[in-house]
Amino acid sequence: MKQEQAVLALADGTIFKGKSIGALGQVNGEIVFNTSMTGYQEILTDPSYAKQIVTLTYPHIGNTGTNDEDIESDNIWSSGLVIRSLSETESSWRNKNSLSDYLRNNNIIGISDIDTRKLTRIIRSRGAQGASIFAGQSIIENEVIEKAQAFEGLAGLDLAKEVTTSANYHWTEGTWRGDIKDSEFKVTVIDFGIKKNILRILADRGYKLKVVSAQTSSEEILEMEPNGVFLSNGPGDPEPCDYAIETIKKLSEQKMPLFGICLGHQLLALSLGGRTSKMKFGHHGANHPVQDINTKKVSVSSQNHGFTVEETSLPKTVKVTHKSLFDGTVQGLEHETLPLFSFQGHPEASPGPHDLKYLFERFEENMKKNA
Repeated sequence: MKQEQAVLALADGTIFKGKSIGALGQVNGEIVFNTSMTGYQEILTDPSYAKQIVTLTYPHIGNTGTNDEDIESDNIWSSGLVIRSLSETESSWRNKNSLSDYLRNNNIIGISDIDTRKLTRIIRSRGAQGASIFAGQSIIENEVIEKAQAFEGLAGLDLAKEVTTSANYHWTEGTWRGDIKDSEFKVTVIDFGIKKNILRILADRGYKLKVVSAQTSSEEILEMEPNGVFLSNGPGDPEPCDYAIETIKKLSEQKMPLFGICLGHQLLALSLGGRTSKMKFGHHGANHPVQDINTKKVSVSSQNHGFTVEETSLPKTVKVTHKSLFDGTVQGLEHETLPLFSFQGHPEASPGPHDLKYLFERFEENMKKNA
């Protein structure tokens, strides 16, 4: 198949010319870079990337193709994909389609053959910004720049409503894709943009899982009589999610064991009186070191977020448990008297290391204490 020309434009006027590797057309989004060396299919299907164009810093992408197992949701949520070089062959026994075919089949626009090192330096120095990809004939560069400049940005956007489940459901599949026996614990998972591997790891522990939509009220959740509530990852700005903040606040008042990650971590902090703010270029990758403040142990984590909890805004009853060794930002919280804690990264990984899976054990300990 003939490769069409493609252009990536940034809101600051920077233009990159390359080749189309996906669907034809035009798309806008916030441009971010991800430093993971593997896991491009998991990254594309992570709902936390809604309205973001992802640049992969690893230069050679697509060598394992795509399959039906390495998806974190039923859709590709990333607005577009930017890479240095597309593999001409796929070498994996699980391969079903090439990355190009996968993008085209899902109507996702991608661009290759650009200098992703230069692009990453621009994002690091000038911050995440609006971007636009145009793939196809008759490219007018000024119009692509105008599209990039017209992108509204993620600040103030409630995207949890857009990516959450439309109907509540039960989940039983573990990491080995088999059914898991029931345990004594019932866990309600609030879906702000849940990844399937999070559910699989929770299922591995034997919990009876009920996944509910982002706007489910505390009264509805309490009627389910869960032993604990899991607050999932998700995209966008946490502050506009006032419905979720109110639900979490009411659950906290009932001393319900809560475990939040990513967006769920930020929402928990807001419900306790903290504040969040937009980061310059965020954390996106599978190699982010974080330190446990108490034990001084350093773990490597998978991260994907563009907002952070402001440490100085937290009340005295909430203490910081983990910090990023890249920039010192808050990575973990816990309440001094209530069974509540959270982590900014993705302890379930996929892709990435599993250093922080012990946090799931802490969640179970809290449920045992409050059973």
